[in-house]
Amino acid sequence: MPEENILRTPDVRFENLPDYDFSPNYLEIHGLRIHYVDEGSKDAQPILLMHGEPSWSYLYRKMIPPLVEAGFRVVVPDLMGFGKSDKPSSTKGHSYQRHVDIMHEFVKLLGLQNITMFCQDWGGLIGLRVVGEDPERFARIVVANTGLPSAKGINAKIGYPLFKFRIRRLRGNAVEEFRRNPNFMTWVAYSQSVPEIPVGDIAQSATVTKLSPEIVRAYEAPFPDASYKAGPKIMPYLVPSQLSENRRVWDNVLTKWKKPFLTAFSDKDPITRGGEKYFQKMIPGARDREHVTIRNAGHFLQEDKGEELAKVILDFCESS
Repeated sequence: MPEENILRTPDVRFENLPDYDFSPNYLEIHGLRIHYVDEGSKDAQPILLMHGEPSWSYLYRKMIPPLVEAGFRVVVPDLMGFGKSDKPSSTKGHSYQRHVDIMHEFVKLLGLQNITMFCQDWGGLIGLRVVGEDPERFARIVVANTGLPSAKGINAKIGYPLFKFRIRRLRGNAVEEFRRNPNFMTWVAYSQSVPEIPVGDIAQSATVTKLSPEIVRAYEAPFPDASYKAGPKIMPYLVPSQLSENRRVWDNVLTKWKKPFLTAFSDKDPITRGGEKYFQKMIPGARDREHVTIRNAGHFLQEDKGEELAKVILDFCESS
């Protein structure tokens, strides 16, 4: 088996980013250097903030200070292939299972317990799987603009091949279709059609707020060129790649989860709109609870309404 080519973004790319002056921390996990922000007292109750793609821990810069000021330890990892973490240069290095294994090892190495997790986009697909592997570590969960697609039996076996077939059919006019009708399927087809994911443009399209050129460059900072973008390129295509494994998490953990569970989806995200209802219906800890809708926010609701989201988390912790 050929040796894997691992890329590491030069540190100079991360200098003088707006409102991101957090000290870097690193763990070596499965041969990769994984970066994370770790602010607040190490003895405080941890809040784990999980990003998706093509973002990184920069997405949480507005939320970290108020959570720390409230007395929490705030831990924000960069997923493999994103942010300051190492980046396999091949899309084959980015399996769903590998991401789950790395993040599970991450929380174990840090010894995190009694965790409040906030997860969005792929942060939910990975984070909820980590909960499924180690539910006793988690005290409460907040999900935002994410999901955990699952199936069993024949539907699980044909689900991913059928998905890939549908994406192939959409790829012919994927760019125009995504711009005209943005939804999950057109986004995946778009991501697989363009030669290089335009990370800054995607960040802007995922927000309601008009981003400054400096902030757009901050989202682009981890990716000096296309060779660093294997993660952003393949991750949309992997969303339904582990339907059976996700089903086991639903059956064994989430549908029995009686600890506090909150949805905080935004109102202007065409990708995950309505997904909160399934969580609210299926998870016991989410029932009979007043859930939150973040108004005037897009897919990257942390960028649009970061301070408001921090307050949602703090109120949730206080009330549960």
